Amino acid sequence: MIKNTVDISEVKKAISKLTQKPVTVMVDLGRNKRVSFEGTLTGVYPALFTVIPHDKSFKGKTSYSYSEYMCGKVSVKEIEQK
Repeated sequence: MIKNTVDISEVKKAISKLTQKPVTVMVDLGRNKRVSFEGTLTGVYPALFTVIPHDKSFKGKTSYSYSEYMCGKVSVKEIEQK
């Protein structure tokens, strides 16, 4: 079992700081498949967070759990504003 050095409350605080900001999301789908897209982090809830993609090919919101973020399956980075 992999030992986490980050507490889930720290992860929730880091994600909540990105609320209503443009972010880049990278999702690991397994078997060397990865999807990345840009969107706006819109909701922070007790068990998950939601992102609305800027790309119109996505239908609606996408949601991810904090455990997916902690395990590295999902990564979220803020887009630098110029």
